[in-house]
Amino acid sequence: MLLEVQALTKYYGSLAAVDHVSFSVDRGEIVGLLGPNGAGKTTTMRMLTCFLSPTEGTARVAGHDILDEPDEVRRHAGYMPENNPLYGEMRAGEYLRFRAELKGVPRRLRKRRIQQCMELCGVMEVRRQVVRTLSKGYRQRVGLADVLLGDPDVLILDEPTIGLDPNQIRQTRSTIQQLSERHTILMSTHILQEVEAICKRVLIIDRGGIVADDTVENLSQRMARGAVRAEIRGEADVIRRALRAVEGVQEVHVEDGDQWNVCVIVASEGRDVREAIFALASRNGWPLRELTMSRASLEDVFHRITVRDEGENA
Repeated sequence: MLLEVQALTKYYGSLAAVDHVSFSVDRGEIVGLLGPNGAGKTTTMRMLTCFLSPTEGTARVAGHDILDEPDEVRRHAGYMPENNPLYGEMRAGEYLRFRAELKGVPRRLRKRRIQQCMELCGVMEVRRQVVRTLSKGYRQRVGLADVLLGDPDVLILDEPTIGLDPNQIRQTRSTIQQLSERHTILMSTHILQEVEAICKRVLIIDRGGIVADDTVENLSQRMARGAVRAEIRGEADVIRRALRAVEGVQEVHVEDGDQWNVCVIVASEGRDVREAIFALASRNGWPLRELTMSRASLEDVFHRITVRDEGENA
């Protein structure tokens, strides 16, 4: 594992901003870190990159402990913070040369490495432009090129597409996917479609603790509660009664149509009733046009896991 987190905890006074968080990320994975505002995402990332010291627990980045070997951790972890601070008075190319020197990129390799990172992140055309005059999209790309200069094993990206337009988001997403061929990536974002598109795994953090850790597909199936969507032609009331009698079925909702009835069947947890529904339609001679397992969107999953009642919000 390139990233191993063990009971990582951060207190601010009596407030546990991060509360005994544990997870691991393997080589080549893109893992999305999701959570409401104030859930502890940024604090976790800052501890992993040695910008903050944990109150308890520890983590290892590429085999190096964040408490005992912070300098080695910084060499192996590239961090792009949410506000992406750059020196606005420098030209983009100058800024990257300055950062490469700070990161200890050997002089004989520096020019080539800077060019590789600029090409990968699409900033070659603005390398002579003053940073403060760049668009938000280009500033994000310069920040990403900066992260890559030291060729770190792990990339930790905090809201890498915040403030970008849809085209810039697509370009940045494509770049991140390319980077996963050489780097392990942990990224936080509020754009859930982005996570569904590029992340292999999702970590959801709420009130300082990890409340979900799984693939997007598995989380969606779990949250769908075994719901099945079917389109069946026949008399709606008869179909409704027959479906309710199927073993394992808890709820049946039938929307009457002119010819086809749209049926949503909720089964008990862990039950897949599609085969029984197919057999039922076959026995009764009902034409069956669709029979699929429903899939909850990542937005549904996020809401159900992190929602708080009105009393807590108050």
